Amino acid sequence: MTATTVNIRMDADLKKKAEDLFSDLGLNMTSALTMFLKQAVRTQGIPFEVTRQPNAQTLAAMKEAERIARDPAVRGYDDLDELLSDLKA
Repeated sequence: MTATTVNIRMDADLKKKAEDLFSDLGLNMTSALTMFLKQAVRTQGIPFEVTRQPNAQTLAAMKEAERIARDPAVRGYDDLDELLSDLKA
């Protein structure tokens, strides 16, 4: 195996907290990142669930979109030309 160097920029506080954690686990930063990368290659993806928590504005927009989608009084379009025509009117 040929070793290579990887440079990573991160917040200094995050680095310190990660180093403390890995030290408690008997690892150094290099070993921990190598474990992460090997698992990512093995699973062909991020080796943990990645989720997005929408903020209040996004949640409100999602609720409004659901309400509009269910409202029979709101006109929907299947034809782009018809939509564009109505927008120009």
